[in-house]
Amino acid sequence: MNLTVIGTGYLGAVHAACLAELGFEVLATDIDEGRIAALSQGRAPFSEPGLDRLLGRGLRSGRLRFTTSLPEAARFGDVHFLCVGTPQRSGHPGADLSQLHDCVDALAPLLRRPCLVAGKSTTPVGTAAALADRLAALAPAGPAAELAWNPEFLREGHAVEDTLRPARIVAGVRSDRAETVLREVYRPLTEAGTPLLVTDLATAELAKAAANAFLATKISFINAMAEVCEAAGADTAVLADVLGRDPRIGADGLRPGLGFGGGCLPKDIRALRHRAEELGAGQALSFLHDVDSINRRCRARAVAAARELAGGSLQGQVVGVLGAAFKPGSDDIRESPAVEVAVAVSGLGAQVTLYDPAAAAKAVAACPQLQRAGSAEAAARDADVLLVLTEWDEFGEADPEILGKAVRRRNVLDTRHALDPARWRAAGWTYRALGRP
Repeated sequence: MNLTVIGTGYLGAVHAACLAELGFEVLATDIDEGRIAALSQGRAPFSEPGLDRLLGRGLRSGRLRFTTSLPEAARFGDVHFLCVGTPQRSGHPGADLSQLHDCVDALAPLLRRPCLVAGKSTTPVGTAAALADRLAALAPAGPAAELAWNPEFLREGHAVEDTLRPARIVAGVRSDRAETVLREVYRPLTEAGTPLLVTDLATAELAKAAANAFLATKISFINAMAEVCEAAGADTAVLADVLGRDPRIGADGLRPGLGFGGGCLPKDIRALRHRAEELGAGQALSFLHDVDSINRRCRARAVAAARELAGGSLQGQVVGVLGAAFKPGSDDIRESPAVEVAVAVSGLGAQVTLYDPAAAAKAVAACPQLQRAGSAEAAARDADVLLVLTEWDEFGEADPEILGKAVRRRNVLDTRHALDPARWRAAGWTYRALGRP
C-alpha cells in the first residue's frame, strides 16, 4: 500500500518518517511551503530527538517524499492519514476543527477509487462519525472512500519511540475492510508485540481524550497534595514516591511541580468537558474544571515563592530562568508553565534572563521582555533569584558551586524538583521547592 500523511506538523512529520522507516512508500503533504521545503531537506521544523536522522534515512531510501500538492497525494495514496491540528478555539473551551473540516472538504472530491482515510487528530467525540458521512457524500468513490479513526498517543520528546514502539494501537472502524487495512499498516508493530485494539469510531476518539484527561487529573492531584504538604510541613516528593509504589496508582505522572502544559493536555481536557456538556453529561466531568484550575494555580504559587525568595518584592531584582519548553526534550512553548512564570516575574519588575537548550529562541521571540542567555551560567549571572522551570537533565546535573559564583545571591526555586536539595544547600544556596518544607 502507498500511504499519505496530510499535515506535517508535529504529529504528521513524525508519523510520515516512521511509516517510511517501517518500509512503506510515503508521500506527506502540507499547504506550508516553507515547512515542506525544510522536511524535503531532512530538517524538522521543530525539536524532536531522532527525527532528523529518520527523515534523512527515509529521503535517501526514496520511500519518503514531501509535496504541497493535495491532488498528487490523493492519486498516490491507498491510505490517507489526517494529521492536521485541532487547537482550542480562541476564547472558547471547545476544539477548533476548521483545519480538519477544510482538509476533508479538499481531499474528498479528489478520491476517485477505493481508499481508507484514517484520522489521527484529537477530536471531540462524534466528530469522526460526522466526517465519515461527509467523506462518503463528497468523494466520487462514494462509500468506498471510507473513514477510520486511529488516535495518536505521542509524548513530545519521545514521539519517534512512541510511534515505532507504541504501548497500544487503537483502530476505530465501521467495517471489516477498514480493520484489515489498518492491521496491514501496523503489522510490523503488532508482530513485534504491540496490541491493536479495535473499537467503534466514538470509542477511538474517547480513548485519546480520556487518556489525556486521566493524566492531567493525576498531575493536578499531586500538585494539589503539594499545596497541602506545604501547609502541613510535609514533603510532596517523598509522598509521590510512596503513592507511586502502589501498583493501583503507579509513579508515572506523579511528579509535583509547575503542572502540565503543551499543545495537548490543556486544550484536550477543556474540549472533552465542553463536549460532555453538549451531550448533556457535563456534570460527570465537572471535576475537570478543578483539574484545570489546580494546574493554573501552580504557576501563581511559583511566582509567589520567587517573590518570597527575593525578599518580598521582585521590583528591580535580577532573575535567572532555566527552562522555557513546557517539558524537556522539546522546543514547544505552547501553554508552557515555564514561559508563563518567567513573563509574570518580569511583569512584577524583575529583569529576567532565560536559558533553555532548545526553546530559548522561541520564548524570547514570543516574549521580547525576556532576555536570552546562551548557557545556564550566563542566565545565572548577577541573579538575585534563580528559577528552574523545566527539568532538563542539564539543569539537574549543574554544579551549584559554579552557578553560585555567577549569581549575586544564592537563592534557587526548584519548581520541577530537578535538583538535589542537599547538594545545593551544602553549596550555600537557599533552596526552595513547591510542596517541600
